Amino acid sequence: MTFEELNADCSVERMDSVSKALEEVLSAALLQGCITVGVYEAAKSLNVDPDNVVLCILATDDEDVKDVALQIHFTLIQAFCCENDIDILRVNNTRRLAEILGGGKQGGEQMDFHCVLVTSPRTSTAKNQALWKVNHFCHESRCMDQWVPVINLPER
Repeated sequence: MTFEELNADCSVERMDSVSKALEEVLSAALLQGCITVGVYEAAKSLNVDPDNVVLCILATDDEDVKDVALQIHFTLIQAFCCENDIDILRVNNTRRLAEILGGGKQGGEQMDFHCVLVTSPRTSTAKNQALWKVNHFCHESRCMDQWVPVINLPER
């Protein structure tokens, strides 16, 4: 086994670990009502209380890459988060993110899972460990000049 193969194996394991930690964070935050879903709702929340936001998740699928309006929103949200020291993750599976957050309809209308904010959770130490793992991953990524790391949320 070469060094590159060994490094790739560790990277895959690390990404799986961070994906699982992200799922734990989202599940805990959902139970506590510490989730804001939707691009416009997130923008409003960021404007009102950015200090309370601990994580911003931007989700896309392959067809979303061509949506110029969505990409502009993402750029503005990313800039705001960077300016306010809010960790950002990009997730490449909007459908899976919707599943984790409990579906997708509110008042009969489809919810927009392209942007999800996690606000300061009041969780147990185990859940704080998951948030620490995600935040640490974001910090390490920034140290490697990857300001918005991409996470693959595997299908279940």
